[in-house]
Amino acid sequence: MKGGQSKTESTSTDQRLKTRGRKPSKKTTKDPNKPKRAPSAFFLFLDDFRREFNLANPNNKSVAIVGKAAGAKWKSMTDEDKAPYVSKAESRKSEYVKNMQQYNMKLASGTNRAEEDESKSEVDEAGGSEEEEEDDD
Repeated sequence: MKGGQSKTESTSTDQRLKTRGRKPSKKTTKDPNKPKRAPSAFFLFLDDFRREFNLANPNNKSVAIVGKAAGAKWKSMTDEDKAPYVSKAESRKSEYVKNMQQYNMKLASGTNRAEEDESKSEVDEAGGSEEEEEDDD
């Protein structure tokens, strides 16, 4: 072939063009026992603001309007007004850090893996005994 490319190199280029922009999917399963992340001060404020806003505007169905109004009010608030939300966020974050340390210790010690291995071995033993009984017949 002219141009110094072999046939295999040209097909690999074609393959790269076909998959351009796509990334291989590497989905990992979430652990349901993992603690949820602590909300920020703004999200704690947003919970209170959303309740008040929905009471004042019962006909509003738009989430965007609520978010924009909350953002505008949060920006206009002083540090003294934000202080209760900041303190709540810090306390929840410290609880989250504590829970994550406990969670990581459990993972490191392998308690979850050991429980899964025990349940698998019980199933294997039960399955193995049934097969032996069938073989004896």
